[in-house]
Amino acid sequence: MPDAIGPNDPGGLPGGPVIPGASLAEGVGEPTGGAVEGEARSMFRLGLEVFLQNRLAIVGAGIIIFFLLFCFVGPLIYHTDQVHTNLMLSNGQPTHGHLLGTDASGYDEIGRLMYGGQASLEVGLASAVLASVFGTVYGAVSGYLGGWVDGLMMRLVDGLYSIPALFLLLVLSAIFHPNRWEMILIIAVLGWLGAARLVRGEALSLRVREYVQAVRVMGGGNTRAVLRHVAPNAIGTVVVFASFAVADAILLLAFLGYLGLGLQPPQTDWGGMLSDAINYINSGYWWLLYPPGIAIILVAISFNFLGDALRDAFEVRLQRR
Repeated sequence: MPDAIGPNDPGGLPGGPVIPGASLAEGVGEPTGGAVEGEARSMFRLGLEVFLQNRLAIVGAGIIIFFLLFCFVGPLIYHTDQVHTNLMLSNGQPTHGHLLGTDASGYDEIGRLMYGGQASLEVGLASAVLASVFGTVYGAVSGYLGGWVDGLMMRLVDGLYSIPALFLLLVLSAIFHPNRWEMILIIAVLGWLGAARLVRGEALSLRVREYVQAVRVMGGGNTRAVLRHVAPNAIGTVVVFASFAVADAILLLAFLGYLGLGLQPPQTDWGGMLSDAINYINSGYWWLLYPPGIAIILVAISFNFLGDALRDAFEVRLQRR
């Protein structure tokens, strides 16, 4: 009969000698925090890989970065006078001094594109952020509370949806003749409804999750549950919505500017530049028409490409969870 296996016998465990005082649980313990961090990083990398595989999104991001630098950094390098008119240079053809010619007021067209692009991008980005933030909070509160509160809040959204947004925008623009910041507010007021509906749907599913229920059990209030758990977990939906909302806001501003109801002189935007160029469409002044039109199309399409890629990336990360 073989001898009994001692505590220090190498044959006691497959892994070798047993260390005195150590338990088996320590040898096969639970995963440490490092494994959780690696999983989180892998989900981020998975989403990033999906985003980078979308070549149109990469091109769109490059175009957006180019126009941001062109509009906000360009005036620091390419100096033009966008304040004083010079009718002696009215509708001048592209020359060495004015690479894209001049407009009817004698303004350099490249400088005008920069100045108008600042307004278009600021209105688009700011109104999208404002609409997304308000719509996220509104939808999260509605979906989390549920019941008659949810019904009342969403009936308000449905009532506002029944009013044609474009018609209301035209009326408000004709009455108030808004400046840049007022235009941001008007477009945001009309744009938060979509975010509220999307986030409300997310909140209805998140409110029954264990970590949200745990907040109630521990005595946490509704405000904490909404701001710390429900709204942050809907961030993927919000980011995708915001990327599309930027393109919509830029197109809305261009539409108003084309009708002469956008930013009032001396302010301008790409839509206002198109509106001014229509008067010379049969005169061969191509430099007044094509640059702002191409800029609007490229920026709007780029934000849509970016939104499509972000949606795919967030869907992959959610499926991985």
